Amino acid sequence: MAEENRRALSEKNPSGSEEDQLLVVDDLTKIFYGNTHLGSPRPDVVALDGVSFDVHRGETLALVGESGSGKTTAARCILRLTQPTRGDIRYGGESILGFGPAALFDLRRRVQVVFQDPFASLDPRMTVARIVAEPLVVHRIGNASERRDRVEEMLGLVGIPYDDAHRKPHAFSGGQRQRIAIARALALSPEFVVLDEPVTALDMSIQAQVLNLLRDLQNRLALTYLLVVHDLAVAEFAAHRIAVMCRGKLVELGRTAQLLQYPLHPYTVALLSAVPVPDPAQAAKSRRIILTVDQDVDGMPRRGCPFRARCPIGRDRTVCETTEPPLADYETGHSVACHFPGELSLQATEVSATPLPVASGAPAWRYTENESQGLPR
Repeated sequence: MAEENRRALSEKNPSGSEEDQLLVVDDLTKIFYGNTHLGSPRPDVVALDGVSFDVHRGETLALVGESGSGKTTAARCILRLTQPTRGDIRYGGESILGFGPAALFDLRRRVQVVFQDPFASLDPRMTVARIVAEPLVVHRIGNASERRDRVEEMLGLVGIPYDDAHRKPHAFSGGQRQRIAIARALALSPEFVVLDEPVTALDMSIQAQVLNLLRDLQNRLALTYLLVVHDLAVAEFAAHRIAVMCRGKLVELGRTAQLLQYPLHPYTVALLSAVPVPDPAQAAKSRRIILTVDQDVDGMPRRGCPFRARCPIGRDRTVCETTEPPLADYETGHSVACHFPGELSLQATEVSATPLPVASGAPAWRYTENESQGLPR
């Protein structure tokens, strides 16, 4: 299965060639092994199961999915904050899983992270100046005067006056705290930044400001982003490509506009159906797809399709129960792991009962003009 996934992803992103691949994740698997707690055994949990994707220089790849889909675990494995069970992670053509302390310390300068909650990720006892300067101190970069200049430069870059650098995080708003976290992440001039739900804890108006800031910084500093997010509207605005994860597996991957306009996997369609449509007339032409609660709480992989128990079109089909669909390439840059891709739509009509063929080449299904009006813009 992992080899089939790798073949499906061999089609290079139009934004760059194979030489432009900055990060390659290959057959990444993470199992959290259970133990006995207070006399009750805890089951093993498969958080990632054979995930493969790549990120090209200068692009933003969004990992999307509901809570528990494995997207944050994938990000933590890439950052070497969590050790994967098996698979490989190559950064700049070099496997990072075998890095020793010295090589890993050097990697920290090139790969940084912005966490979800800035109030939790910033030390409340430190001033903003000390927070932003801390990476420079840890990596022994510059003297005191040079570090001060760098802190002033970074704060100016994210729109925080240096006159406020003596203040502590509690004196700032949520959006300002996230800007400070971004400044700290950029202090070492990294080339790759993991954004773990960077705007989830912020108000809607502040979200737009932070997203615009991140996009502007990417263009100015030639940054590459891995964006972990559950909000498809954020992914549509910020990402060049989207990878959809479900129960620790990659179920669909494609360019942002392509995937949002022509979603092929029922899980992706269900996620899109949850996006609010502001126009009542357009909302009436689409339908909300309510998924059943996943009753499988032990986290172990099922036989067949991992989404089958919740799938509106596959729960009663034998092939979905017995055979796990490989991640297949349906057109250039758009891959999906589904036996009946495109059969579920957002149109407010009954689901078609006619199965679509699984074959390489152009997708057998498209939204009509009316159907596409239900998609977020």
